[in-house]
Amino acid sequence: MLIYVYPDTMGFAENLKNELTYSGMLKKELSAISGIHKRAIDTYVRTRSSMPPADVAVKIAKALGVTVEYLVTGDNPSTPHEISKLTRSIINLNKRDRTLVTLLVKAMNSKQKNETNTQTT
Repeated sequence: MLIYVYPDTMGFAENLKNELTYSGMLKKELSAISGIHKRAIDTYVRTRSSMPPADVAVKIAKALGVTVEYLVTGDNPSTPHEISKLTRSIINLNKRDRTLVTLLVKAMNSKQKNETNTQTT
């Protein structure tokens, strides 16, 4: 397997690592789902300047349920930039703090839903 090295590309490894952490998926699971050898995935996660060929990036993105653009740039084209930055910040939190943020957002959504239901009745 060929590995293309782009010295200015810094995002793929971090975004792949963050997405694996976020999804709770192990590299061996990603390998099984995507059909990409685990050693290649290890290289993409470990080497900041290593970018897979497009067909491999597509398989990895599909297996993770994200876009190739997200893995390469960290931006999701359907998500406003501010939300993408916030998402990356949350992903980088430790597990305890991520859980607290999740609980806070769920509580706020529930409160908003209840307020909306109260206003419409």
